[in-house]
Amino acid sequence: MKFKNMTVSDRVAKVSIVGAGMINNPGVAAGMFESLFNAGINIQMISTSEIKVSVLVSLEEADRAVQVVHDKFFGGN
Repeated sequence: MKFKNMTVSDRVAKVSIVGAGMINNPGVAAGMFESLFNAGINIQMISTSEIKVSVLVSLEEADRAVQVVHDKFFGGN
């Protein structure tokens, strides 16, 4: 592989939603992305599989990201 530069950061956190039921429930990933967008949290990277969606967010926003995703799927206070 050729590339001009590489950026490395240890100031990121991985936030994931996991569940076998995701296969039969379209829109789960969209719900996660929408909740993060509405909270103003930037997604730096996305990784998916049949039963998992993971995103990288800044370490400073990790706790809030987990909270807004949790609220999306399990209801907020």
